[in-house]
Order: sequence, then C-alpha cells, then structure tokens
Amino acid sequence: MSVQGSCLCGGVTFTVAMPLGAVTACHCTQCRKISGHYSAAVPAPWDAVAVVGEVRWYDSSADARRGFCPVCGSYLFWRQVDAPEVFISAGTLDDSTGLHLTGHIFTADKGDYYDIADGLPQYPMWDKV
Repeated sequence: MSVQGSCLCGGVTFTVAMPLGAVTACHCTQCRKISGHYSAAVPAPWDAVAVVGEVRWYDSSADARRGFCPVCGSYLFWRQVDAPEVFISAGTLDDSTGLHLTGHIFTADKGDYYDIADGLPQYPMWDKV
C-alpha cells in the first residue's frame, strides 16, 4: 500500500511506498512557528519516500531540517540530520489515510491560547513516544 501527498500548489508531490505509522502532535515552539499552530506528523523511512518537484530545506537547528515547497510555502517534512526517517506533515497527505492521532509531544512548550483535551497521552518532551 502506498500513500500520496502534496503541497498546496501541487508543485511538490510525494509517494510513500509503505504503510505509515502513528500520527503525533508536536507542540514545540519551532513547530508552532512554522505551522502557525501545533504540527501533526507521521514517520516514514526517508528512502521509502519518492518526491517529485523541488523541496527547499531550512536548517531549523543544529540537528534538524524542515522541508517546504518553495512556491506555496507548504511545510512538508521534518528530519533530523543524517537520520534514516522523516516526519511527514499529516495535513499534506492526500485522500483518506486511516491514520489517527495517538499523542502529543513537547506539551511543556504548548501555546497558552489552547487546551489539549482529547484524552490522548501527553509528554512534556519527545522521549516517551
């Protein structure tokens, strides 16, 4: 089974040639800044992702990069430098995925303007997911 995704303008498309794992919501300051709220992402091996179109990468820290469409600015990917996996922005996936949000990370950094009230596990950092 493969899953397709794309940016808002369609200039970047991608296919993941395997089933995806669990969706996690990240409330860290960087995810909130890049997305305008918290970010929901799903992991996949980078070598299982076939990308068509130009992805620009922003080095958001010494050990992480964020990939986006240079035309429409859609935030598509997050990846630790030299890591074998990538985290795909769940909102960029096309069609029905059957995926479900399973928890929240970096809740210690969440914005003060919203509550997390869905009953899913919450972790102050990333170490428990």
